[in-house]
Amino acid sequence: MSHTVFLVEDNQDLNSILQKYLENAGFTVEGFLDGLTAQQKIHANPDLWILDIMLPDTTGYTLFKEIKDVSPQTPVIFISAKNQDIDRVVGLELGCDDYISKPFLPRELIIKTQKLLGHKNGPAPTYISSVKVNGYVINRENHTIHHEGVSLSLTSKEFELLLFFIDHPNRVFTREQILDRLWEENYFGSDRVVDDTIRRIRKKMPHLPIETIYGYGYRYRLVK
Repeated sequence: MSHTVFLVEDNQDLNSILQKYLENAGFTVEGFLDGLTAQQKIHANPDLWILDIMLPDTTGYTLFKEIKDVSPQTPVIFISAKNQDIDRVVGLELGCDDYISKPFLPRELIIKTQKLLGHKNGPAPTYISSVKVNGYVINRENHTIHHEGVSLSLTSKEFELLLFFIDHPNRVFTREQILDRLWEENYFGSDRVVDDTIRRIRKKMPHLPIETIYGYGYRYRLVK
């Protein structure tokens, strides 16, 4: 079943572009060009709201509070003008679920939307305490890895990324998706940190089937 997204963005061109991208990604989208019209649909309870902070007749903050009063579990993404750090701080303090600054690629918004709706509706992964992959015995509870009787040492972030791949076999993830899942919200460095972490994992575990999907990202390939 398609998820419903309500998009509140007063720039008509941007609103239309984002609607098309979201619809092409499989979402049902209703767009609003002002806050008053959006307020009238709050009780429709969509799966996710995307709110521009600066609107002609109100603010995204006001809409956010009204939405959360009606449906506190519905996720909200704020959109803000370029370099408005105070908007980001206020949005996070209010409890928004994610944040994106203009200008941005529509694909970025799709990734954030998929992430939030996946967390809201997706089933919880089933974990096992120990897994064996290509001769590596990986124990998630005590953070140990052994290969042919030899103990391997990974940093906490390397081990976290390793488990992320193991828990999501045969799925391709972009650097940004991995950053969103595993790095802290206040991380502002390069997304190349993902490449560096994977490079170190590969060096320590050369038989691990983590593939580079050129032009997109990475995949842990599990052959059954």
